[in-house]
Amino acid sequence: MDAVFSDFRKAYETGNGYELCQTLSPLPPASDPDRLDRFYRSTNFSHAQRDFKSWILNHQASSFTLPAEEGNGWVEVYHLYWKAVGEILRAEAAAETSSKVSWVKVYESWKEMTIALIRGYTNCGFEAWTVPCLYVAGKYMRIFAIKADEGAASTPGSVTNFDDFNPEAEKNEKLEDAARHLNRIFTICLSDRAPLEDSRKWGIYNIINLLFKTYFKLNSISLSKNILKAIQAYRGDMPTLDAFPKAHQVTFKYYVGVIYFLEEAYEEAEKHLTEAWQMCHKDSIRNKELILTYLIPCHLLTTHTLPSSTLLAPYPHLQSLFLPLSRCIKKGDLSGFDAALVAGEDEFTKRRIYLTLERGRDIALRNLLRKVFLAGGFEENPKDPAAPLVRRTRIPVSEFGAAISLGSRETMDGDEVECLLSTMIYKVFMSLSVSHFCCFFIIIHLSPAWLLLFPFNRGSLGLFSR
Repeated sequence: MDAVFSDFRKAYETGNGYELCQTLSPLPPASDPDRLDRFYRSTNFSHAQRDFKSWILNHQASSFTLPAEEGNGWVEVYHLYWKAVGEILRAEAAAETSSKVSWVKVYESWKEMTIALIRGYTNCGFEAWTVPCLYVAGKYMRIFAIKADEGAASTPGSVTNFDDFNPEAEKNEKLEDAARHLNRIFTICLSDRAPLEDSRKWGIYNIINLLFKTYFKLNSISLSKNILKAIQAYRGDMPTLDAFPKAHQVTFKYYVGVIYFLEEAYEEAEKHLTEAWQMCHKDSIRNKELILTYLIPCHLLTTHTLPSSTLLAPYPHLQSLFLPLSRCIKKGDLSGFDAALVAGEDEFTKRRIYLTLERGRDIALRNLLRKVFLAGGFEENPKDPAAPLVRRTRIPVSEFGAAISLGSRETMDGDEVECLLSTMIYKVFMSLSVSHFCCFFIIIHLSPAWLLLFPFNRGSLGLFSR
């Protein structure tokens, strides 16, 4: 107990919120792995609150003093933290002996501590510099809620067969409850009226990121947009995003980019994801991989550029997902593209990028048809036979049909081919006109992208190619 409260006093005397929040961590420091066990055994249920009050408010060996109301708030927080530590130690002991682990009790006890902490800010005058304690409380409340839901789902007999029972309704019961309490933390930070230098608003983006993670886990993306609307409403009273720690900025931009991505606002998504990528620490390989998971499909649709092997070199998992698709798009291999899409279907669906990547088939088809145009060779200039040869611009539908049948390994009749080409014209992948009388397609505009075969393009990331 002495180690915990000596660190508490030291953090309070220096006004260091990050040191203070470590005294409420459910994990012991690496240098003192038995700290939580000693802390829990240092008192008992009969004397715990009295002992904590003595250490926080009446410790004779220290000149450190707290106002009574604020001190009593911390006494309540640490009393409930002590109970939560007891549940955590019991859960860990049960896991080691393969006994039944009750993460529900861990979650409930940690939630009570979090509620007491929230009460401290609303009723007991906890200062804004202590906001990192809310980070720790919210972070582990979410983790314990997930474990509690997973434990409840795996418990035999946890699902009954009543006619009106919906198994999905209780699948994430604790996590939904945690989301409500995280929303309370978000509210007390956002609504703080203190001057900015002493405001809880400095903790807002950390809590927003926790809410985003929770809503995405619950598959309630629409609730994330409510958070963005609230931020927009308070924009005049908030510090600008670039004033917050870079870690908060990167995570926020990533989730905002994904939200726009899921709404099919790909240009906005690309903007935020690119900013997140550029600001992400060079050694944060996992975070960069997550950003690229959505940024690559964005680039595919907005700029028709593909990831290079150099870009994907540090990410073997992304290589296995995207490189087969990229090769097939470049070659115009429709059947290979379909096979690569099926091979990664589970992962693409899990990440919600399947439908976006499916649109890449149009680009593969464009490249296949472009090869037909190039293979057509040259012909005499009809206006001046003596002039240099020009590219053939009248291409029979049958040639396009043969290429599509070879690429997709499916036989298509002329009407289907015309319909497919008309769709490509409508989507501005090609500039053609059609002559039904002669069964010809006539090239009426040749853009550089149509004439050049995948030129290297140093785009916004410098590592994407056409």
